Amino acid sequence: YEHVEVGTFFADMVVENKVLVELKAVKDLEDIHLAQVLHYLKACKFQLGLLINFGTPSIQIKRIANGFLVDSNTTK
Repeated sequence: YEHVEVGTFFADMVVENKVLVELKAVKDLEDIHLAQVLHYLKACKFQLGLLINFGTPSIQIKRIANGFLVDSNTTK
């Protein structure tokens, strides 16, 4: 199925055509949210993504680089 479009996606934000940013407002980030960002990165051929959750009392930020979760923190 190479070169066949099987669907579309809409990133919440792309910075400098290099960084994909996916915004959430959920009680807690789950594996499915990380998988979504990984799929988006692969589809866009980007190496860096941020998964940011505003649905918790403290903002959750996960940094994904080259297909791996490299940083996960919570800010207050």
